[in-house]
Amino acid sequence: MQPQPRYSVIVPFFNEEANVGPMLAEVRPVMERLGAPYEVLAVDDGSRDRTPALLDEIAAGWPQCRVFHFAKNHKQAAALYFALQQADGEIIITLDGDRQNDPADIPRLLEGLAQADMVVGIRANRQDSWLRRMMSRLANAVRSRVLHDGLRDAACGLKVFRREIIPALIPIHMLQSMLAAFAVAAGFRVTELPVNHRPRPAGESKYGLGTLWWRPAVDMLGVRWFTRRRLPLKIELRNDGVPGARQAGKQG
Repeated sequence: MQPQPRYSVIVPFFNEEANVGPMLAEVRPVMERLGAPYEVLAVDDGSRDRTPALLDEIAAGWPQCRVFHFAKNHKQAAALYFALQQADGEIIITLDGDRQNDPADIPRLLEGLAQADMVVGIRANRQDSWLRRMMSRLANAVRSRVLHDGLRDAACGLKVFRREIIPALIPIHMLQSMLAAFAVAAGFRVTELPVNHRPRPAGESKYGLGTLWWRPAVDMLGVRWFTRRRLPLKIELRNDGVPGARQAGKQG
């Protein structure tokens, strides 16, 4: 029986047969060097290539790796939200499955949790096409202005956060880009740190014009309404020296 994990690593995959093995081979030594119990939740989002078989082979020799197979493709947000409901760790770590995120950045982001509840990566030197970089920059500027989350790169797949944030989330199509906005609106502390960003070594991007622009725009309107109307989940309590008063607490 595996010990209760401190860390839960979530990696969704869809048709990433060339990246599955190398990606998880990078994750494993990073997590083992942390010296605490962990689990890896690998979600096969209805892949039609060898991704499912490769994930099963990897999990067979890695007790900390749990694999979930979707019967059909439901997109990244659904895979992410599903895995969040299965995670047992105190700290959640998310990565994209295309190997553009660098697992070596995980320990540094975890250190950032000393002053925050969520740490989001900033892809400082993005290895994407000029068009995609420009679209992402514009989308981030609009999102930050509308949602007031103060983030420069909310769509970066590499994030670490405390599990207390999970109840602050709602299942929407662009959840991966709105995680930090939900956390900020719920009263959690969110910060950013620069991370390495690598060229996609194999496979094809799953994000087209609709995914990068009009779908986030539609979701953003709903998130704006929700975050303006929601109650905070994290509430700081004053300690005025009253016997029995607590310094801080969480509601929700």
